[in-house]
Amino acid sequence: MKLKRYLQVTKPGIIFGNLISAVGGFLLAAQGPVDWWLLLATVSGLVLVVASGCAINNCIDQDIDAKMTRTQKRVLVTGAMSTKAALAHGIVLGLAGFAILWRWTNPLAFGCVLFGFVIYVGVYSLYMKRNSVYGTVVGSLSGAVPPVAGYCAVTGRFDMGAAILLLMFSLWQMPHSYAIAIFRFKDYEAAGIPVLPVVRGISSAKQQIVLYILAFAAATVMLVFGGYAGYGYLAVACATSLWWLKMALSGYKRETDDRAWARQVFFFSIITITALSVMMAVDGKTPADGHRPMLTADASAYR
Repeated sequence: MKLKRYLQVTKPGIIFGNLISAVGGFLLAAQGPVDWWLLLATVSGLVLVVASGCAINNCIDQDIDAKMTRTQKRVLVTGAMSTKAALAHGIVLGLAGFAILWRWTNPLAFGCVLFGFVIYVGVYSLYMKRNSVYGTVVGSLSGAVPPVAGYCAVTGRFDMGAAILLLMFSLWQMPHSYAIAIFRFKDYEAAGIPVLPVVRGISSAKQQIVLYILAFAAATVMLVFGGYAGYGYLAVACATSLWWLKMALSGYKRETDDRAWARQVFFFSIITITALSVMMAVDGKTPADGHRPMLTADASAYR
């Protein structure tokens, strides 16, 4: 039971989601033979850092968690684990994860993960989540890091493919998070967290969900037009995005139960991003010119 609380404080569900997207980004970039050792090092380091961020986030949010029904049973709220133990656990996990990334990947992949960690823990958790309606926007950047880090671990550079992944996964975070805020509206209201549905109303959040899904759909097909993915990926991207959009638009029906609708949008968002992560892995390809257009300096020499 003592070991179980050390796992629970790291939010295993979030770790698993990030793991899938990181592998998707890695395999999208890894055309031809896969460097399995590099994949293992990238995934291991990333998982440890994500676990670290979640543990530290639990320390920061325990006062908020005590006010929200869905989080009242977290180990720091119930007293099953002390703040000191959780913080120490998070620090150790983070140091181990960053050490692995630095030693066995490359500085760019390391920098991507560090960026995501700083945004999630330092900017989002410590300030934006409690003080700004734009906290979700800022937090979306950290959520988009795993596939980008996986991709950059292979390429050693931030090219157009990495930029598309960053845009795509950031946009996905928005309707996903707003849907949670709608069906957990009372929790966020009770905790005083300024998410969009609480601050500007559910109608405004519904509108934003539709617009972000449209933007996400456009971003997903950019991988195909850029030559990074094939037609199998395109078919899945179009099918999932259009169904997700249809589901979002159904929220405007007069008889809609907003909570039930938001749950559907949330759960389908998970299906969508999982399906795309899998298709990136199995249907990725090298651009027709054989080169990936670079946006910044090459870092592969440091691998």
